[in-house]
Amino acid sequence: MVERRSPKPDVEGSSPSGRELYQGINFMNTNNETVQAIVTYFKGVRAECGKINWPEKQQVIAETIFVVAIVASCTIAVYLMDIIFKAILGLIPNS
Repeated sequence: MVERRSPKPDVEGSSPSGRELYQGINFMNTNNETVQAIVTYFKGVRAECGKINWPEKQQVIAETIFVVAIVASCTIAVYLMDIIFKAILGLIPNS
């Protein structure tokens, strides 16, 4: 025989309503393990940030200039190839 459930939450034998499920969860509990885990995580992040060896100002400036020079040279190379290929393709007669 198949069990029949009533659609009314107050009738015995029905599945728990959303309200009852919501009341079973305590969102405002500050002693929650999840909150403590998050706090511990961020304390660890802060401690690890103190261990970072940050580069000196001169090194940052030199590496930035190096990157800008490489990007500029690659841009010029691609632009020159575009001009060359466009000129070569311009020599091909139209059908």
